[in-house]
Amino acid sequence: MASSFRTERLAVGYHGKPLVRDIVLDLPEGTVLSLIGPNGAGKSTILKTIAKYLAAVAGAVYIGQRPLADLSSGDLARQVAVVLTDRLRTELMTCEDVVATGRYPHTGRFGVLGREDRRQVRQAMELLHAWELRDLDFRQASDGQKQRVMIARALCQEPRVIVLDEPTAYLDVRHKLELLAILRGLAKQRGITVVMSLHELDMAQKISDLILCVDGDVISHYGPPAEIFADGQIDRIFGLPHGAYDPLSGSLEFAPPAGRAEVFVIAGGGSGVPAYRALQRQGVPFATGLLHGFDIDCRIGSKLAAEVFATTGFEAIGPELFQKALDRLGACRAVVDCLTDYGPLNEFNRTLAERAAALGLPVVAAVCDLPAQVQPPK
Repeated sequence: MASSFRTERLAVGYHGKPLVRDIVLDLPEGTVLSLIGPNGAGKSTILKTIAKYLAAVAGAVYIGQRPLADLSSGDLARQVAVVLTDRLRTELMTCEDVVATGRYPHTGRFGVLGREDRRQVRQAMELLHAWELRDLDFRQASDGQKQRVMIARALCQEPRVIVLDEPTAYLDVRHKLELLAILRGLAKQRGITVVMSLHELDMAQKISDLILCVDGDVISHYGPPAEIFADGQIDRIFGLPHGAYDPLSGSLEFAPPAGRAEVFVIAGGGSGVPAYRALQRQGVPFATGLLHGFDIDCRIGSKLAAEVFATTGFEAIGPELFQKALDRLGACRAVVDCLTDYGPLNEFNRTLAERAAALGLPVVAAVCDLPAQVQPPK
């Protein structure tokens, strides 16, 4: 597949001083690349350099086979569309007027829009669910509405490459999903290359063909999501002292409560996750089991629990693991049993709940039912 965008040992920065060095990319047509990294790492600077808003400190950027430096402003506008976080300042322009400015690279010298231009404007606005905003003064639109209008404007340019800085900022969940689905569709169906920064790691993991991790003055990681989002990788990249990222579920979890387990959570099959998070919010340390290594409860529990009693992979729960869990349960002050059904693979959990009741421990079905004496540690 033809390369639509590439860089050669690109260095970006300000006033001739490099902020990020040695950026080497080669993106085939239709690739979705997401830039991730801590705030201030240089993601926006990279995007502004790609868009020719900033001059490269060193190296070169190519659109197709042409160096970016050789492109006139008109040529660049027909090749690259840009949506940055800087807000457009308008006077007496409707949202439709703003989107229509995306057609100027394709109009004649006087910038008069023809029938095809108007069709492209409407099509782009409808795609972004912004057509109902067409007569609204752009200055009166909400931040989320402005974002959709600006992205529709970019689509109107019919570019080969779209550069977006935090495109999901200001959007609610519905419009975030819609926007990213639209970008994914444009990449696949029209061969448009998408280069964007994203703060939502789970979204970046799901939509991207490639991930670029910006950390300090270098690119710390570059590759497909499966490599970048390996266990513990994101924790190291962002230096997460107060939590952890789980790449399988795409969830960011807070750090577990400190201290010895006060509550034992009997769980499995995802039934324990709500209880884990409720106990974490309350600051109550807990242990959990009996779990299988492939269970989502095991993955999330490993981030939030003081101790997890689980098998490795698909192994059956055995008497030795059961006894270890029972010993820990006996040292707790209450038990939350999240299971409503027991089968051959978790019969030991039924016995665990029965032993808890025999020991005189309160056994409840939900965290909200825990007795008052189970309080966060002082």
